[in-house]
Order: sequence, then C-alpha cells, then structure tokens
Amino acid sequence: MLKTHETMKEKEFEAHAVDALRDLLGQVSVVRLKDIELEPSARDPGVDIVAQINVSGKPHTLVCQCKSNGQPRYVRTALLQLRSHVSHLGKDATPILIAPYLSPEGQALCRESETGFLDLAGNARLVFDGVFIERIVENKPRAARRELKSLFKPKSAQILRVMLRSPRRSWRVTDLAEAAAVSLGHVSNVRAAFLDREWARVSPEGLFLSEPDKLLDAWRDAYEPPEGRRVRFYTTLHGSTFDEASLEALRATDNGGQAALASFSAARWLAPYARVSTQYFYADDTGLDRLQALLKLSSASKGENVIITVPKDHGIFRDATEPAPGIICTSLVQTYLDLTTAGERGQEAAEHLRREKMKWN
Repeated sequence: MLKTHETMKEKEFEAHAVDALRDLLGQVSVVRLKDIELEPSARDPGVDIVAQINVSGKPHTLVCQCKSNGQPRYVRTALLQLRSHVSHLGKDATPILIAPYLSPEGQALCRESETGFLDLAGNARLVFDGVFIERIVENKPRAARRELKSLFKPKSAQILRVMLRSPRRSWRVTDLAEAAAVSLGHVSNVRAAFLDREWARVSPEGLFLSEPDKLLDAWRDAYEPPEGRRVRFYTTLHGSTFDEASLEALRATDNGGQAALASFSAARWLAPYARVSTQYFYADDTGLDRLQALLKLSSASKGENVIITVPKDHGIFRDATEPAPGIICTSLVQTYLDLTTAGERGQEAAEHLRREKMKWN
C-alpha cells in the first residue's frame, strides 16, 4: 500500500511538472510547443518528459527528468543521467531537471553542467537556441524551510556542535550518538540530511564534514536564539572587580549549577573585537542564583547591564569552552550564532570571530 501511495504522489508531481513547463514556455513568444509527452520510454528511467518545440520555426527537443528531492546529492546523479542521454541526441536537444524545489546549491550544479532547471517554487533557467529564461525566487517554500530548521533543533544541534569541533574527524554512528548524547536514530537522520546536501562524506572510518562552512552558513541563516527565560539585571560592579566576581561565579561547585559567558562577553575572551557595556550569560536556575549573589545583581526593567538567559536546552553547556583558566564561555559556534543576531556590531564581531578562530580548511 505504501509503495502505491508513493507512486501516486510521484505521478501527481510529474503532472505538475508538465504544467509548469508548459506555462514557462508559454511566456516566450518565439517558442511554440508542438508536443509534450510524459514518460516517453520505459526503457530510459532517466527521462520523464520530452517536449517538442519550435524556436522561431526551428525544431528543438527538451529532455526532462523529474526529481522529487532537489538536494545536491540527488541533483548530481540526475544530471549525469540527463547529460548521458542528451549526448546521443545532438545539439538540438536540451536537458532540463525539474524538482519541487531546488536549493541554491542544486541550481549551481545545474548551471555548472549546462543543464536547464525548473522547480515548482518558481525558480527556472532555460538556455537554448537564442532563448534565455531565468527566474530566481528568494523565499524557500514552507516545507523546505521547515525541513532545514529541523536540522538545527536542540537534539540535532548537539550533533552539529560535536562535529564542528573537529570537522575532519570521522565518526561511527554509535560513537557520535554517545558523544552528542542523542539516539542512534537521531544521528542516522542527521547523517542522511548531511549527505543529501553534500555537507558530509563517508570515509572507511566513518562520517566527516566535507563542507563545514556551508553547514555553518545554513545554521546562521536559520538560527533562532534558544528558547528560555531572559532576565535583565543591573550591577554596580565593573572592570576587574566584575571579572573577579564572574570568575568566582563561573567556577564549578559541589552544589552544581551551570553558567557561561555568552555573546559579546564570550567573544571578548575568544576573539576580542567590540566592547559593549552589557554583559551576557547563559545559566541554569542554580547558576542564575549564583550569578545574582556574586555579581550583586538587582532586577532592572530598563538600564540593565547584565542579561542572563536560562535556556530550556542545556546542550549549550555541554559544548562550553575555557579560553582562560576558570573562564567558561559558550563554544565558538554558539558564540558566533548569538553574535549574528545581536545587531550590526554583533554581525561584525561574529565575522571577526569566524575569521580568527573558525578556519577549518
């Protein structure tokens, strides 16, 4: 039953693909559609649609393959099949890849292979016989945005943090699950998503990040600050007096509690760039009490100079770093992400941190 359902969905997509191609060609006055055939030959699984057209009276053939997944891994395979098929047809045939949505990376692969593309989100590029059509839609479809954001939810983010510490390290699924404190199933899902997007590869030793910068770019673009309680305070401490009190507050104790410098305050120790008057921390409830006591914090509805976030996700603390004895900061990745959401100066500080400390190649 499942196989039949999947086949029906595939047929529906191909029908939409035919309509989209017909509409696109109809926008060009010099192109006249003579015939369009769905599944022209069962012997060639690489061709789903063949359109016969006239361009200013000259015959031309559009050879299309439909891919229900437009991620780079699948695009690359489809392009090889299309180019192989078209090579036997001569210069009067143009290959076209059609998908529900093609990511910018997928579109780039099509351009590199001189293959036209069309997706149901509205992106298109066709070049043949003096015809040039290009249309790029800025917004991703809701499903694509949802799928991408799911990669950066707390459980998945724990896997990303572990891998970004040492991108070239190869991981077995069981070892990665243990290091990230997540299930084997969760690691397998993230692994598949990375391979589909060609952010990772598999070596004989296991999975490693081949494109850590592309992964980080995607995380930055989709990043939302961690859910949690954000508390604003005022303190009279400053300079070395504040630093000494912070050192005491960040030190581990038998009573437990977790706290870490964050955002600009963490960047000051990791890669100094912009000094700001407000101090930033992440803390759990016990860590919050400790910070309040040792930093002499009082509540502030305005004029605050200390902001503490109590996150629901404690994975942030698992990835903390210690750039100087006793100074606990959020990791390079977490600090970078938080800075990117901290206004113009924060974005500048984020890029400085990335240039100075996050070079993986």
